[in-house]
Amino acid sequence: MARYRLTIEYDGTNFAGWQKQDDALTIQSRITFAVHQFCGEIVTVNGAGRTDAGVHATGQVAHIDLKHTWPSDTVRDAVNNHLRPDPISILNVCKVTEKFDARFSATKRHYLYRIENRRAPLTLDQLRAWQVAVPLNAKHMHNAAQSLVGHHDFTTFRSSHCQAKSPVKTLDAITVIQRDNIIIVTTSARSFMHRQVRSIVGSLKLVGEGKWSQDEIAERLAACDRAACGVVAPSHGLYLSQVDY
Repeated sequence: MARYRLTIEYDGTNFAGWQKQDDALTIQSRITFAVHQFCGEIVTVNGAGRTDAGVHATGQVAHIDLKHTWPSDTVRDAVNNHLRPDPISILNVCKVTEKFDARFSATKRHYLYRIENRRAPLTLDQLRAWQVAVPLNAKHMHNAAQSLVGHHDFTTFRSSHCQAKSPVKTLDAITVIQRDNIIIVTTSARSFMHRQVRSIVGSLKLVGEGKWSQDEIAERLAACDRAACGVVAPSHGLYLSQVDY
């Protein structure tokens, strides 16, 4: 038995998320199919994060176990061949020990959220960024976001459907920077709850618009009440960008 670590990039637009579902097209199911086409084995593709429908990835990580030992490049190229024409790419494959687990061995996950702050319709970035036509103040958004860093009860920014045992999480870092008309929100933590990043970004957008003060993010966090959350940013602006081990 050989275990392989896969680094994966995908456009989640037409998928019902990462997790395999009986009646829906998912990233996990397509990779499972491609591996079977390559070597005849039915494997479990264990991912580092279960991204929602419409969410993209530039650095998702997964592991698979194969009965036969293959060169890593052969696994990468063969699986990619059978993934066509799906917008999923295995960027890298490496052999790892059985102690490695894509989900439980992860020490930190990084998400990136893209906002296109312009009035003109999106073309190349349609369904790959959130278009906000009203001017946003990225500096105010960044300053407000710093109150979220640390160990907190994130009930306000947690989906009501979240299955996490506790709403208490540690957010290691969050930044908001602007490059021309693109605003990038980056977040880092060991783990995130369902729709946590999108809930935070949607609330920061209200700060950027001037509808909320910079202090209001801290006040909403302290409320520990989902009703205190602002809008939830759409899924298509979110990317799982990196997983650390």
